[in-house]
Amino acid sequence: MTMARVLVLNGPNLGRLGSREPEVYGAQDLSALRVLLAENAPEGTEIDVRQTDDEAELIGWLHEAVDAGEPVILNPAAFTHYSYALRDAAALVTTAGLPLIEVHISNPHAREEFRHTSVISGVATGVIAGLGFDSYLLALTAIGRLSAR
Repeated sequence: MTMARVLVLNGPNLGRLGSREPEVYGAQDLSALRVLLAENAPEGTEIDVRQTDDEAELIGWLHEAVDAGEPVILNPAAFTHYSYALRDAAALVTTAGLPLIEVHISNPHAREEFRHTSVISGVATGVIAGLGFDSYLLALTAIGRLSAR
């Protein structure tokens, strides 16, 4: 499996990074994440960072990953806790043999109790949480290693 492109998909309210609860999510925005990942991507790897507040659009992007054979870094945001439709789309990615790493900027287990449950984790290749934007960098490293196998 090659890693020509990695989809980095972000769910609801993450378009407000940098201004939304900086004490929880940090002061950097999606543009900074895009630059950070591009600078740390393996040579020849395109990083495609996307964000939507629309569940159907996020599901469509997961279908696109399956059809294109591309690995995914997914921050499902609030959809983490209740979107069975998103879970089923994420399962399509991993059952196609593609890595899907669930990431979270904050540590959901150190926050409100409703955030402790992820319906996505059970179908994800792995989960990385609580490390700010480093969660994405670690996911990128993991995808590189998994793709090299």
